Amino acid sequence: MLLKITRNVLGYSIAGLDLISRGKGQQRPAAEQADVDAQTANMALYQFTACPFCIKTRRAIHRLGLTIEKRNAMNNASARRELEQQGGKIKVPCLRITEAGKDDIWMYESGDIIAYLQQRFG
Repeated sequence: MLLKITRNVLGYSIAGLDLISRGKGQQRPAAEQADVDAQTANMALYQFTACPFCIKTRRAIHRLGLTIEKRNAMNNASARRELEQQGGKIKVPCLRITEAGKDDIWMYESGDIIAYLQQRFG
């Protein structure tokens, strides 16, 4: 119980500091940003608010100027169910990439997610 309380206090403190200390995201011309937004419309990040690896991933998304839907798998039962039933496990962060005519890709490691986004949009 004490460990959970400590983890939550630290996690939410880190999340708050992240919001305060974020710089500007990558700026693009309007047409280029619209193209990037269209590409990220088929992505969703399953995450917990206070998870340090999720914070790291959200920070990279912000830095790259990406608009990716965030689904809180801790407080949203349907997001948690999707993550478990379709992704195969309840582990965050998880980036779901949906492409027409293909199976969804469920990317689970923060380092892999950030490297993928950096390579594709950086």
